Amino acid sequence: MASDPHIDDDPPVPSPRPVARGGRGRLVVAGRVALAAVGGYGMAALATALAALALPLPRAEAVSAATQASFAVMAGAVVFVFAASSLGRAAVGLGGVAILLAAGLWLAGGFSPMAPA
Repeated sequence: MASDPHIDDDPPVPSPRPVARGGRGRLVVAGRVALAAVGGYGMAALATALAALALPLPRAEAVSAATQASFAVMAGAVVFVFAASSLGRAAVGLGGVAILLAAGLWLAGGFSPMAPA
């Protein structure tokens, strides 16, 4: 008997999570895109402000280094949002990190009014 190269003996592997079809799937993807854009921007802004205050460098260099690092924070947030198992978990994850960053910024004095120079 000749073996047919087009026949696979292995059963198909199921998808790790169900795929939403139609309009609901598009809304979920749109929600993830919106969360990645807005939440990622917010996280990057908070991380930049905190790092600019916390880095032991001259002010201009600390701001420049923090701004450069914010691109990695934004990319990480986008990857996290699309890797999360659900939109709700992604929102809770980004929200939790944002709360921690805001608390750190508050402790570092980032919300106090600036003294006149």
